[in-house]
Amino acid sequence: MTNQYRGAFGHALPSPGEGRAARRITPLAFLLLAVLFLILPALTAHAAMNIQEVKSQKGITAWLVEDHTVPIISVRFVFKGGTTQDPVGKEGLIHLMTGLFNEGAGDLDSDAFQVKLDDAGVEMSFEAQRDGIYGSMRMLSLRKDAAFDLLRLAVNRPRFDQEPVDRIRAQIFSGIIANERDPEAIAQRKWLRAIYGTHPYSRPDEGTKVSLAGITPADLSAFHKAIFARDGLHVAVVGDIDAKRLSEKLDQLFGELPQKQTLSPVADVAAKLGQQVEVNYDLPQTSLQLAFPGVGRSEPDFFAALLMNDILGGSPYTSRLWEEVREKRGLAYGVGSYLAGYEHSHALLVTTATRSDRAAETLSIVHRVVKDMAQQGPTEAELEASKKYLIGAYAINDLDSSSSIAATLVGLQVDNLGIDYIQRRSALIDQVTLDQVKAAAKKLLSAEPGIMVVGPLMGGKG
Repeated sequence: MTNQYRGAFGHALPSPGEGRAARRITPLAFLLLAVLFLILPALTAHAAMNIQEVKSQKGITAWLVEDHTVPIISVRFVFKGGTTQDPVGKEGLIHLMTGLFNEGAGDLDSDAFQVKLDDAGVEMSFEAQRDGIYGSMRMLSLRKDAAFDLLRLAVNRPRFDQEPVDRIRAQIFSGIIANERDPEAIAQRKWLRAIYGTHPYSRPDEGTKVSLAGITPADLSAFHKAIFARDGLHVAVVGDIDAKRLSEKLDQLFGELPQKQTLSPVADVAAKLGQQVEVNYDLPQTSLQLAFPGVGRSEPDFFAALLMNDILGGSPYTSRLWEEVREKRGLAYGVGSYLAGYEHSHALLVTTATRSDRAAETLSIVHRVVKDMAQQGPTEAELEASKKYLIGAYAINDLDSSSSIAATLVGLQVDNLGIDYIQRRSALIDQVTLDQVKAAAKKLLSAEPGIMVVGPLMGGKG
């Protein structure tokens, strides 16, 4: 799940329960961090070499990178069905739910559960995304039994007690109220409604004040039972645990869950481009975002599009947009582009911010650079440099810690890329031809983009 692909069309609030879970740092947590940074290079170099598929007796599958040089275990998993599953009128339900998994489970109320997490030196978090509910845990291997037991309780028997529900809801309320006065947040809401209409992707992940107020503990329990099931689960584990022991832990963690999820169907949607969305604020800086058609991860021209985007604006310091907007003219501190993808929609986004009195000029330059790429494509030298960068930077960007390796492996499972993808990736990039990249540029960048402007109105598109 590379940074160049997994983006967002809007800004999401942080997971609501994270701050409380991280407020106390124990000696074990300090030890975990110290060990991680001292021995991390050995794990990173080792990590991509041997990915095992582990299957438990109850049929739960995980990808494992086994490494006993570091006494740390990182777990990452996802259940299909994220905030798109929120019922109409109860938007924000999934986001609220993910803030409550470390607020009590089984026989442990919120305070008792927090104490157990601290005693075990465990880092545990959950996150609501558009198409899935993600969970993570990092632990010292010597405390793995206690850590896995806490995760088992959180996954299988969350309490959703009224007091923590009200407290986490109040935290989210505060963020919603703050966003009502935030020009960027206002613009994103307007932007999502414009390009997605009534599709679930247009809804704010955190919900609204009205929808959030109507969510009950019973609603949370019902949706937990509907989504937390084995057929929508992907798991990755990295670190100091062997396949036999992991197989046992998989059944402990997930073996008692229902077999089948109960999900509402979500349709594919194409972003409605060719429109300009403006949010007029008296600001010294104007933010610009342009949206072009994207490409799905499984489409045959994905790597051609990935390379083209890297040359256009994906790489800071070397891309065409960086050269023309920042280096030659000093119009912005930063400018870039990326391929953004959800399960049901894709886009290529260009973003920058500039002085308001130069916004029209900046937008005009971006249009010209994009048009030139669409019509002429990259040069052979640009393509070769981009191939070297994307091949060489993969380990740094996606495999630089046990947690990032686990997240990458889950992403590969979600995208159905195969357990040998990391070994095949370099060849898949290297075999892309200049003509294929030019075709991808023409296909994606010839369309009239959607444009969002946040700041003083420019009176046109530049």
